[in-house]
Amino acid sequence: MSTFGIAKSGDSSKAQVKFGRIDADLGDVDKASARAKEYVFSQQHPEGYWCGELEADAMLEADYIFAHVLLGTGEEGKMRRALTEMLRYQNEDGGWSIYPGGPSNISLSVKCYFACKLMGMKPEEPILARAREWILVNGGVVKCNTFTKIYLCFLGQYEYDAVPAVPPEIVLFPKWFYFNIYEISSWSRAILVPLSIAYAKKMFKKIPTEQGIDELFVGGRENADLRLSWDKTKLLSWRNFFLFIDRITHWFERIHIRPLRAIALKKAEKWMLARFEMSDGLGAIYPAMLNSIIALRCLGYSLDDPQVIRAMDEFEKLGIDEQNGTADYSEPTFRMQPCVSPVWDTAQAVFALGEAGIPRTDPRLLKAADWMLSKEVRHKGDWAVKVRRAQPGGWYFEFNNEFYPDVDDTGQVLLALSKVDNPRERYQYDVSQRAIDWVFAMQCRNGGWASFDKDNTKMIFQYIPFADHNAMLDPPTVDITGRILETLATYGYTRSDKRVEKAIHFIFREQEPDGSWFGRWGVNYLYGTFLVLRGLEAIGVWNHEPQIQQAAEWIRMVQNADGGWGETCGSYDDPNTRGIGPSSPSQTAWALLGLLAAGDTRSDSVAKGIKWLLAQQQADGSWDESLGEGRTRQAIYTGTGFPRVFYLAYHLYRNYFPLLALTSYKKALEREAA
Repeated sequence: MSTFGIAKSGDSSKAQVKFGRIDADLGDVDKASARAKEYVFSQQHPEGYWCGELEADAMLEADYIFAHVLLGTGEEGKMRRALTEMLRYQNEDGGWSIYPGGPSNISLSVKCYFACKLMGMKPEEPILARAREWILVNGGVVKCNTFTKIYLCFLGQYEYDAVPAVPPEIVLFPKWFYFNIYEISSWSRAILVPLSIAYAKKMFKKIPTEQGIDELFVGGRENADLRLSWDKTKLLSWRNFFLFIDRITHWFERIHIRPLRAIALKKAEKWMLARFEMSDGLGAIYPAMLNSIIALRCLGYSLDDPQVIRAMDEFEKLGIDEQNGTADYSEPTFRMQPCVSPVWDTAQAVFALGEAGIPRTDPRLLKAADWMLSKEVRHKGDWAVKVRRAQPGGWYFEFNNEFYPDVDDTGQVLLALSKVDNPRERYQYDVSQRAIDWVFAMQCRNGGWASFDKDNTKMIFQYIPFADHNAMLDPPTVDITGRILETLATYGYTRSDKRVEKAIHFIFREQEPDGSWFGRWGVNYLYGTFLVLRGLEAIGVWNHEPQIQQAAEWIRMVQNADGGWGETCGSYDDPNTRGIGPSSPSQTAWALLGLLAAGDTRSDSVAKGIKWLLAQQQADGSWDESLGEGRTRQAIYTGTGFPRVFYLAYHLYRNYFPLLALTSYKKALEREAA
């Protein structure tokens, strides 16, 4: 039987909680929280925001090299440093992985190999020999995804007739038509529209033969079967239907029957240019920005055209140039980020600091709040196609991305603003109310919330041949829905609101048999489960409900022997590995926050988890979240871009989430003692 006691001195820093076998000293928690608060504040930008590095796989450096070779641009030294960065992460088997510790990936490995060749490396060099051997054993170039194959077409390494068609005529479909572009995810839209321009123009640049990758085709390029295969198990299938349409499209291309091509290209260009405005590049994300630059050149824009200069400048801003090396790696390197995350990081940091007891009138929080308020969306974007009557509101992820606010950022900013007493009280209230109204307008039919669009759920799009990047849709998810429930509760909403109750029913329907919830935007079930539990607790769902206790038991069940929690990106490929992985500060914090939300303050699991966080904190108040040593050191990826395709490491997750967990733990114990 556990015992519980609080020191009577009245000084909570001297309080000690006893758990039989484990002691958790609240004094240590206080000290760790104080150091963490100091460190988080040390990362604040003078303008008031936070923006940690956003790390992704070596594809970004490979594509950077590819893009500058294709465009005939780029600084040689920077490209060399990008090659150095890319080579750091080659696996022992010769390939490259889309997350640290993961299996080699064929598309990424082909891109990296090609980048090496473009930079003058010879095929007999050991790095390329190992890579080539792995690629050929795993099927060669023909096994790559569509986007990789189309990029290869640009430099003459694949056949346009053998890749899925991406015709620009897709922009001509009316908004009421079942297959219009607003029925696919916002990020796919931003990627595909400029790509369709490059596809239509058949972008091509001849490169020296020695830079080619014919050696990556099993049996030789001339003997390779490049066409997509039919579904032979089921003649009447959506895959075969779309492949048939694809073949017809290619046939029309070959005989030059394209009556609407000129109109389509003009509309695609206009669509793209319009979304350059009030944004840090198209969609403010790496692949869309890169494709838009290629599309501009295909349309005849010169390198000194203001639109191209601006697009290139925004693209280059994503780079981090380490000309003097890093603490772990002495060689100069250059790496690219997939985008930047200032609104997201600022909202998370302010909320964690507010929860940690920073006064609501602290000038640093006020400055951050005013910065966030300045980023409110006041123009209608793509979301308004389906949500016509709603007024603009909410926030985006990056510095500027007016066309693409998202529900997740909006919910987190609202949580952050609730921690600040702003002298502009009325203004902040009006902005918050607009955001809440917009969030309600974005609620999907099934009760949940998606990220950028409403009811973006037509599963048929997953069968389109060019949809193999596994991110064509933006369906409602439980992680975002959980965050929105917490936000709505903070602003006074209860279960008496039918929209809230509908969201709760959505969450319960989505629970896995073992009690966990899937995480779409963080890795993975630990992320989804903690956000759901926090949302349900905040909105007033009794924590003794069987669904809640089953989720808490799942979290306790997957705790590591060292007291922490971890989960790898591999759980998206194999759900049987959910909750399994090396302990990390952010995921340990998520697990603890989930257990505390479920009413668990006394279990050994919680005490061990807190002690793990305390033991792992560094002298400066931060936490380390990485794998490997020296040259191969790499952050643990706990963020999700596209499941099974693209993952992320948010470099500030490791700091503000543990701070939130420690302070939530202390508050829970003090409430219980009271």
